[in-house]
Amino acid sequence: MRNLKKWGVFVCMLLFSLGCKKSITYDVVILNGQVFDGSQDTMIQQNDIGIIGNQIITLGKISSPNSKRIIDATNLVVSPGFIDLHVHLEPIFELSDCESHIRQGVTTSLGGPDGRGPLPFGDYLDSLAQLGIGMNVGFLAGHNSIRSKVMNLDNRAPTNQELKAMKVLVAEAMEEGAFGISTGLKYLPGNFSKVDEVIDLSKEVAKRGGIYTSHLRDEGLTLFASVAEALEIAEKADIPVVLTHHKVIGKPMWGKSDQTLSMVDKARVRGLNVVMDQYPYNASYTGISVLIPSWARAGGNKTFIQRLENKNLRDSIKKGIIYNILNDRGGDDLNRVQFAKVKWMPELEGKTLKYWCELKGLAPTLENGAELVIEAQSLGGASCVFHAMDEGDVINIMKHPQTMIASDGRLVKFGDGHPHPRWYGTFPRVLGKYVRQEGVLSLEEALYKMTAFPAQMMGLNDRGRIVEGMKADLTIFNPKTIIDLATFENPHQFSKGIEYVLVNGKLAVDETIFMPIKSGEVLKKSNGS
Repeated sequence: MRNLKKWGVFVCMLLFSLGCKKSITYDVVILNGQVFDGSQDTMIQQNDIGIIGNQIITLGKISSPNSKRIIDATNLVVSPGFIDLHVHLEPIFELSDCESHIRQGVTTSLGGPDGRGPLPFGDYLDSLAQLGIGMNVGFLAGHNSIRSKVMNLDNRAPTNQELKAMKVLVAEAMEEGAFGISTGLKYLPGNFSKVDEVIDLSKEVAKRGGIYTSHLRDEGLTLFASVAEALEIAEKADIPVVLTHHKVIGKPMWGKSDQTLSMVDKARVRGLNVVMDQYPYNASYTGISVLIPSWARAGGNKTFIQRLENKNLRDSIKKGIIYNILNDRGGDDLNRVQFAKVKWMPELEGKTLKYWCELKGLAPTLENGAELVIEAQSLGGASCVFHAMDEGDVINIMKHPQTMIASDGRLVKFGDGHPHPRWYGTFPRVLGKYVRQEGVLSLEEALYKMTAFPAQMMGLNDRGRIVEGMKADLTIFNPKTIIDLATFENPHQFSKGIEYVLVNGKLAVDETIFMPIKSGEVLKKSNGS
């Protein structure tokens, strides 16, 4: 009798719950979609979604929906909004609607990568929150930013007092909402730091629950040593580590991704939390200064120009550049170095180092290429696309179960400069090229790498999944048509196939049309976001 009473109470509650759901007035209802809920190893299933405010209220069959807006998602995939763990958000105060990222399905981005986190940290986040933004954003504390504030561009180890000052800045950033720390050990001044310094700063992050993301010290000939350094930091600082935009640079290293992936696997067997993210292109993007030996740039560009006046130093600098063209970002070919942003000569944008040689009436030799790299840096530098990666390594890394998808993109105004196409097409490219066309990943594998996996790394408990009670960050796309359109020749092209994007329950893309509504939030690790 007692069991029958309990069963009767349960049935009554169930019927009441179902009755309530039928009578709910939703803000948005999504019907008949093929829903990926974000769970690993879960298949896509047809379902309906009901949203009130910024939350998913109902996941399941909604009959006779009462809603302000109904979206028929028949033949469309409904996914958690894509989460991009590596974004250069520096232009966000000018491009606060975040159109170039939202149009590829991204609803949340993590800024401050490669050691370039904002300072002062808390003030930056407060100003951004007051401005209003199109997508959700969080930030990392930047090792390079912090080191340069304390030590300028000095090529030396910090004093005890300087190390203490850096620790204070790291701790402050964490208390003000940083999700962790990023390093750019390839860049200045991070390249001047030793591993003990990075470990000491990472410990400040680890005890506050943050993560460590690293642009490795090198991704070319000394890649293995650089991965080993990141693993040492993971172990000694006891911190989760992301090998960010993991890749293999330079012809001599092509095909060597097997070794780095094996290093990650062995580290994980030892209990280290080491993962990777990757953009789906075989070309990188950074300043042309990456071809110049780091010692030559210590102290800044004025000091670099002064060094050029010394013949012996100039010869050493030139030899270092030739070495990097042969073995590293240069890809052993001046035609593989493509100018992207050149303030002092915009007509070079989209053209190559070989083209510039020929324009100046020079033979396209390594020596002449090196001289033009020196000239470019002396004039203030330039951003370049470096076609120095092998597609086989890109696919190998992408298939690894511990690899997430991240753009390494930058917010961009349509038509401005000649950017890397990843700024427009990263996520649709994976879903169109590597899922539908080439079958490198299943659709579920790709979506997991874009949603729940990065949400887990950031510690986001209310995003990255389609579950009742979660925030309504959703991307709805056509799996038969989604594809990137941006190319290295013509990068300013929005992707195809993204039909709807909801950021905190508001439509930021509605029937493929971008809506500059700024419904994003500034996320802070310390407030439990």
